[in-house]
Amino acid sequence: MPHATTVSSSASHPSAATAGAAALVGRVFLSAIFILSGISKVNAPAMMIGYISSVGLPFPTLALTLAILVEIAGGVALVAGYKTRVVAAGLALFSVLTAVIFHSALADQNQFIHFF
Repeated sequence: MPHATTVSSSASHPSAATAGAAALVGRVFLSAIFILSGISKVNAPAMMIGYISSVGLPFPTLALTLAILVEIAGGVALVAGYKTRVVAAGLALFSVLTAVIFHSALADQNQFIHFF
């Protein structure tokens, strides 16, 4: 009977390989949001600088450069598994700041969707 307990116990807990694979898949999907956003900024810098300027942020070129760096480097770091909790916390803070700064006109349905 102790064998049955062991089997049901191991069935309820994923193996380390399964947990690691699931974590990798999650990191890849989450990082895709940031990496693709960073690449889109690289592909349309003039538009992004205009948008950053329109909200009144100083030094829009510097802000764009920092945003690209955070999104691409942060996304790659997540995929690589480098300090995932610290990187994820940094990306979360970045996301909240950008939501407050760029998507705060909640009467606009598009901004409302992006904020939440």
